[in-house]
Formats: sequence, structure tokens, C-alpha cells
Amino acid sequence: MSATLLWVVTTNTDFSNCIGFVGSIREGGRFHDSRSITRALGLRAGGRLKGKKSKWNSCSLNSDFKYSCLGGSESTGNFPVLSSLIANPAGEIAVSSEQKVYDVVLKQAALVNEQLRSKQALDVKPDMVVPGTLSLLNEAYDRCGEVCAEYAKTFYLGTLLMTPERRKAIWAIYVWCRRTDELVDGPNASHITPTALDRWESRLEDLFAGRPFDMMDAALSDTVAKFPVDIQPFKDMIEGMRMDLKKSRYENFDELYLYCYYVAGTVGLMSVPVMGIAPESQATTESVYNAALALGIANQLTNILRDVGEDSRRGRIYLPQDELAQAGLSEEDIFAGRVTDKWRNFMKKQIKRARMFFDEAEKGVTELSSASRWPVWASLLLYCKILDEIEANDYDNFTKRAFVSKAKKILALPAAYTRSLARPSKAPSELVKA
Repeated sequence: MSATLLWVVTTNTDFSNCIGFVGSIREGGRFHDSRSITRALGLRAGGRLKGKKSKWNSCSLNSDFKYSCLGGSESTGNFPVLSSLIANPAGEIAVSSEQKVYDVVLKQAALVNEQLRSKQALDVKPDMVVPGTLSLLNEAYDRCGEVCAEYAKTFYLGTLLMTPERRKAIWAIYVWCRRTDELVDGPNASHITPTALDRWESRLEDLFAGRPFDMMDAALSDTVAKFPVDIQPFKDMIEGMRMDLKKSRYENFDELYLYCYYVAGTVGLMSVPVMGIAPESQATTESVYNAALALGIANQLTNILRDVGEDSRRGRIYLPQDELAQAGLSEEDIFAGRVTDKWRNFMKKQIKRARMFFDEAEKGVTELSSASRWPVWASLLLYCKILDEIEANDYDNFTKRAFVSKAKKILALPAAYTRSLARPSKAPSELVKA
């Protein structure tokens, strides 16, 4: 299941198959000296890149959707996890996936808040001044932009609405996420082992330490040096790739929620420090991260529902096994591609849950800086339309792929722009600071 490369949002006042990179991580080679950035940028391969195109309640269906996915606290304005502890078959108490993810959200928000308290500006820092590297860095960012333009055309157009520094940073994040996803979902996936992912993670750590391996890494290394981006969401995305190597079934939504966070929700957390919250917004940093996470979960759930047939042909079922059983459905029904009334009713509930996450995500878009709202609204509205297309196909996501036509995409842009004009609310709400 491909990672969703989607919501790019932030919190400041004002997403390949790279030539040779798989071989690089399998060899485990890295740079370790102070001139590594210059050397990394010098590893450029000629020609354009080519490759495959390609706190929160878990919204249990048993609840019949009588409560919000995200519990709100009137006294604090935060999103507490209402069911953070679950019991396993042995009777032991374990932390739920939603609590694990929420803990990461708190850490990311705290990183930004710490910089605010120390009065460090969140605006980007000056470009690196190492002699001879600035033009190479610009070239590295340009190549990231080329990859984004080739493999995520609509998303790329949205990034052109951003300020130059933020646009380049999002390109660098996009490319790293795409390269990570290609490890287990690309043409070389059959050769990827857990050890290779361990080396990719070690390479990530070097990148954050200012020791990038190649020019794509150098662009991201520069980005994380300029913005308060934490390494944990990047590590968590790699963990999602590890999960894909060993897991093809999900017992319940708690397990699926964690997977969705790993491969998609992480992107929102990576991007939050880059895009910016409107200066006049009264939203807490935590609430904006929560909204970004909600959109990541929503988009990945949408991917899963759209790709049921494609995934089943690869032996994978990204649907909660317990909910399938409750609906009277079996794996044989999915592998046979049977569109029955039981399947339609099951899909209706799955789509309803995905839309609930989209609803939660909408609450945070208006809080973004004005230059970020239009591309985010466009991303959100277009992904919502995929769910509409599944319904239009009579829930046949076995033989029909739900896609949004170019005409519908174009028509969605004015609607997204209109919504982007709404100013952040200063009235008390669940997003507003206490």
C-alpha cells in the first residue's frame, strides 16, 4: 500500500526512485566528514530522474458512529484519548495505537512550542554559507521539484502557491517519502530486507546530523536544519515500511490506524513546521498537528478503499478483519471480488468513517497561513471525491478503480480557493487556546 503523500501544513507565523539509491542503502555507504554536504551534492547522476509512476478515538464501527473520531475537551481545548488503554487476550493492559500516535503529536507540538518560548524565530534560517555549496543546494532542490512535478502533478501545482523556501522544503520532504515508499512498493521491492530498512534509517539519522549521502538527502538535510522538523515521524514512516514487509492482514481498526499513521499521518507531522499557521489564529500548535494527522489518516483510508482489488491481487487485505467478519464477509469474498449487498453495507460504513476523519481535518485548514490554505483545501476536496467515485461505481472497488476526472479536478479548484479565503476563527472553539 503506497504511502499517502498529502497534507502539507505548518506552524509558523507567516513530497522516486533516485538513480542508485537502493544499491546505496544496501551497501550501507554514508558520509562522515565535515565536507559531506559538498561531496553529497557532487554525487549527482546526469539526466532527469525516472521511475515508477505510480487522543483520537479510533471511530469503532461498533459505536455506530455516535461520537466524534476525536474527543474534545471543553476545558483545555485539546484532544484527549478517551480509550487509551486496551486489554489483550491474555488480560494484560496495553497502550492503544491512538495513544501511541497522540504521544508523538504531543512531542512534535512541544518541539515548536519550545522554540516559541525561547523566542527563536520559526522563519527559515539563511541558506548554508559553505563556499561552493549554495548553487549545488539550489540544484538539489530543483531536482526534488522535478520529481514532484513528474509524479504528483496536482500536488506540485499547489506547492507553486507557497513561498520559495517553503516550496523547496516540501519538495525535499516529498522526495524522501517517495523514495522510502518505493523501497517496499517499487520495482526493487523484492530485494528489500529488514536490514536494508535498518540501513535506510541509519542514513536518515546521518541526514539529520548534517551528513547526507546524496544530493536528494542534502536537500532534506538543509530543510531540517532550517525548520523545527523532528526525526520521529520519518522513523515512523520507515516502521510502516517494515510493517508492509511482514504484515498483510489487520485484525482490527486499532492495528490499521497505527499503519495509516506510519505511512501517511507521519507526512502531516513532517510538514507542519514548514507551512505555517496564520498569525491571527488562536489555534494551539497541538490542534493543528491533530488536524494534519486526521487528513493523513483520512487519505490513507481512502487509498485503502480505492485499492481493495489491486491489493487483494497482491495477497494483501488492508481492512479490519473483525469488521469483515461482523459484516458476514470472508477473505474469499474479497479475493473473488464479489459485490454483494453485504459488501455494499460494509463499504458504506468504511466510507463513513473516512469522511469523519476528513471532517476533523477541515477544522484545521482555516488555521493555516493564507498561502497554504488553497493547496491544502484542494488536496482535501479532491481526495474526498475519490470516496464519491467509489459510491458511483456501486462499491465495485475490485474491478473498477475510482478516480477523479481532470474536469472534476479543475472544477474543485475554485471551490478550494473560496474556502481558502475564510479567515481563522477568533471565537472560542475546540481549536482555540484556552
